[in-house]
Amino acid sequence: MLIADLAATVTFVELHEEVRKMCSVAKQQPITLKWIDDEGDPCTISSELELEEAFRIYSRSKRSGLLLHGDLPQRPDSARHALPRRRQ
Repeated sequence: MLIADLAATVTFVELHEEVRKMCSVAKQQPITLKWIDDEGDPCTISSELELEEAFRIYSRSKRSGLLLHGDLPQRPDSARHALPRRRQ
């Protein structure tokens, strides 16, 4: 499990870069970021709009941060990484 405290202004591209750096994933390797919505469903974040929507919905729940799960193909033994907390 990895934890990052990211600014509220983080972009989708910056988030991907941070995950790649933290998990030592090469740029050419695909990664998938997901979060669990308020109904318990996993939701993929694949664009800036989806990231903004995830934070908007998550902030309604009054939790301290957004928990992201990353599927990292080159590290199957630790494919789920938690990246909670986006500073508001």
